Amino acid sequence: MSETATPESRAELPAQSPPVDPAETAAAGGKSAGPGRLSWWHGDGGEGAKRNLGLIAVLVVLVVIGAATRSDLYSDPDWVWNNTLTILKLASVVGVVTVGMTFVIIGGGIDLSVGAIVALAGVWSTTVATQSYGAGGMIFSALTVGVAVGLVNGLLISYGRLVPFIATLAMMVAARGLAAEISDKQTQVSNNTFINDIASTKLLGIPLLVYILAAVVAAGWVLLNRTTFGRRTVAVGGNPEAARLAGINVRRHTVLLYALSGLCCGIAAIMLTAQANSAQAAMANLYELDAIAAAIIGGTLLSGGRGTIVGSLLGVLIFSTITNLFAINGLSTEAQNMVKGGIIVGAVLVQQVQFRSLTQFLGRNRATTS
Repeated sequence: MSETATPESRAELPAQSPPVDPAETAAAGGKSAGPGRLSWWHGDGGEGAKRNLGLIAVLVVLVVIGAATRSDLYSDPDWVWNNTLTILKLASVVGVVTVGMTFVIIGGGIDLSVGAIVALAGVWSTTVATQSYGAGGMIFSALTVGVAVGLVNGLLISYGRLVPFIATLAMMVAARGLAAEISDKQTQVSNNTFINDIASTKLLGIPLLVYILAAVVAAGWVLLNRTTFGRRTVAVGGNPEAARLAGINVRRHTVLLYALSGLCCGIAAIMLTAQANSAQAAMANLYELDAIAAAIIGGTLLSGGRGTIVGSLLGVLIFSTITNLFAINGLSTEAQNMVKGGIIVGAVLVQQVQFRSLTQFLGRNRATTS
């Protein structure tokens, strides 16, 4: 016959620890990471904060250079504000794509098909049949196409065991080809006033496209830093095997990451279609490189396991400012691409140096404790 525990005996029992999310354990290398581990500002410790401050400094320098090249700056006091809005508008579409790309890279993958997905979603949403369903039908079709193609990418990588680079490269070619086939290689005009007005509408003097970017960035930040999904993304990208042993379904999570990237592409397709009042198979060309570059500049590791939404946004703003700076000074697109390429190479080299330094530090630490 079992004894009934008295209040005194219950008080003497050791308190049980709250359940630990396996994603937190895997992401922290076997230590519980706690729900508030990631800060809104840096996300990965003091190093991230310093990096973001450095990016802001670079952004300020670029803005000052742009202003200094304007001979009519003082005669046109509204130029700075108007040019800032131009930069934000330039950043809006690529910024939305970059949010999805950031998740994929943090999760240990890469997506070379984002530009092609934007084109396919845009072309599909502007077919005569789709436009007959109104703005709702166009938006729904763009989002559906984006998610569907993203799911195919994820399934090929997770269950088909294809390397992300190869799978998404093949999808890039296939999606562009399908977009060209659907549009018959012609520009498809958007006749929907609601969609077209998305690009021209302003709220409190700020373009609606900028608000859409802000909403996507905010949602991405919350998803990465305040949810189990975000912690699992970091865990899967940092050490897939440890994540699997911690109870995370790595394959399913990878599929969801690529679906999320596709969703961002669908949103970007609507925004880009609104800007041009049309869609074509060649739209969003090289968006994949812009998104990857912005994420890397923002501190996202190409090897996965680390990255921030704030850093990626700053990376997008830096590249948009460079584009604007070259445009107002009449410099060529080729020169702009050369500068972008140099920045990407420099950022990757810095990451490699940091990774080697971290590896050497951990090696010395293990040798000391053993």
